[in-house]
Order: sequence, then C-alpha cells, then structure tokens
Amino acid sequence: MDQILQLEPKNELRFRGPFQEVVTALLKLTNPSNERVCFKVKTTAPKKYCVRPNCGVIEPHRSTNVHVMLQPFEYDPQERNKHKFMVQSVFAPEGEINHDVFWKEAPKEMIMDSKLRCVFDMPGVEDEGPHAHGDEAEKEVFSPTVQHEAAPHGDSNPREEIKRLQNEVFQLRKENSTLREDGLRHRTKNPQPTETETSYNPPQSSSGPLSQVSHNTLLIYALMLIICGFILGKFIF
Repeated sequence: MDQILQLEPKNELRFRGPFQEVVTALLKLTNPSNERVCFKVKTTAPKKYCVRPNCGVIEPHRSTNVHVMLQPFEYDPQERNKHKFMVQSVFAPEGEINHDVFWKEAPKEMIMDSKLRCVFDMPGVEDEGPHAHGDEAEKEVFSPTVQHEAAPHGDSNPREEIKRLQNEVFQLRKENSTLREDGLRHRTKNPQPTETETSYNPPQSSSGPLSQVSHNTLLIYALMLIICGFILGKFIF
C-alpha cells in the first residue's frame, strides 16, 4: 500500500556537525485522511539515535513532529550516508491502542512505509553525492527506535549524568539533615541521666514512716499539736 502519511522532509534527514553534542533533526508527519493513523519509526542504527515520539496515533487532518536525535560520536566519513530511517503506518482501530501488541499483530499487507536516508553535514567536508560511501547491495535491517525522555534540544549524555548525580547528592544531604534533626529531638525529649544523677542515692532515715515526711510538714504538725494542747488546757483548767 502507498504511504498515507505525508513526510516532511520526504527523502532524507540532515544532521550538521560537529557531533560532540546531540544533534536533532525534525521530521513532520501529516495525516491527510479522514481516519486515525498509527505510526512507528525504525532505523538501521538504533544505538546511535533517540526518537521522540517513536510511535503514536495521528488524528485525521492533524500533524505530529518527530524529533530524531543523533547521539554524540566520533565522525567517520564512511558512515555519513549509511544510516536510514523507516516510517511505518497503519490505519488505527477504534479505542485505546497498546502499540507493542498492535504492531506485533498488524497484518503485513496493511502496513505502509517510507524510507529516509541520513546525511551528515560536516563543516569543511564536501558532500560527494546522494550515495557517497553507501553500499546499495547491503541488506537493510530496520530496528525499533528508542523513546527519549529529555527535551529535544537537551545536552549530551555526560551532562545529563552529572545533573542526575548532583540531584542524588542533594537528596542524600537533605536526608542526612533530617536524620540529625530527628536525633536531636529524641535526645531533647529523653535526656540521658548524668553521671552525678545516676550515682546519687538519697539517705534513708531510720525513723520509719516519718522519714518519708518532709521537714516542713513535721514543723506544721508540731505547731498544730502545740495549739491544740494550749486550747485544751484552757478548757480543762
């Protein structure tokens, strides 16, 4: 079947070097039909590219931008025109779609596809033609591309790794600070007895139950007894 989707660009994706950082090419897919269309993007070099989105559904008369990100690498003139991409499409069924299952079960005769070659533009190196360093007799093996979670124009992988490690260090410092505060609150609520407090034993009196009464209480009792005796003496005599 002829490809229902309109591709822009039609035939090639161009990436301009130098290639020390991620280089992004934009592929626009347009659905001119009155039906929903599923699409999937494949490449002959899946380890060298990240694609966002690498599959999806395009509604009738709508478009989707696909960001194809070439990962940093050492430029090799022998590979400048060897990589290729394939865009597959199928009319979508109604309802939600599990793309992993859908593409495994999709009839091959219903799949439409278009191929694009990749071109590396290196400053100072002339393009030797559309098939430079390409081997047309070589068998093309297309593999699914990888969905990239970062922004289309994000930094290269080493920078992303440094940022991730910095976030982990920040989280570890935050957790360490929280643990220290919890320990301080625990010690404040449950103070440990000092050496002086643990070694102090109050003297025991040999006067029996009266030893448990404070000195002030005894004085009050004595005064009350004296007053009661004085009053009783007056009534008796």
